[in-house]
Amino acid sequence: MQLETLFEMQAGLDRYIEENHQLENEDLFNRKVLALLVEIGELANETRSFKFWSVKPASEKKIILEEFVDGIHFILSLGIECGFQKQPLELEAEPSVQDINEQFIKIYQAVSIFQASRSLSDYQHVFEDYLQLAMLLGIKYEEMERAYIQKNEVNYKRQNQNY
Repeated sequence: MQLETLFEMQAGLDRYIEENHQLENEDLFNRKVLALLVEIGELANETRSFKFWSVKPASEKKIILEEFVDGIHFILSLGIECGFQKQPLELEAEPSVQDINEQFIKIYQAVSIFQASRSLSDYQHVFEDYLQLAMLLGIKYEEMERAYIQKNEVNYKRQNQNY
């Protein structure tokens, strides 16, 4: 995965949003953490993996991929908040031994730990856990990057349309 490129794209979008909304001098870390947690929940909702009471199938892969990359946006943005885009990140996302529901919970826990510590190692755990979820969802890195780039463009357009 082209992390350097994705960090650069996200930094540009973050700057653009912060300038448009006069947020340059605000600490947005906790708001971004909450946004990430909401996006993870929206992704879980689209997979419907936890909805044991329902027979309705998961959303189509395109929608799941779009929701997934929303989380990537906030993970990257949190890394930028902490200055980690300048660090050499060695992400080692091996296939998860968890089922998808356990993986969602693992990510929530990892985000909570990272929020408290703001450490590079805890940030890497969040990113790796999220990439493990991608594997469980059948999302490949190439698809992820392509979808991220497309959604990044959409996010700029939304900002220009007073989203």
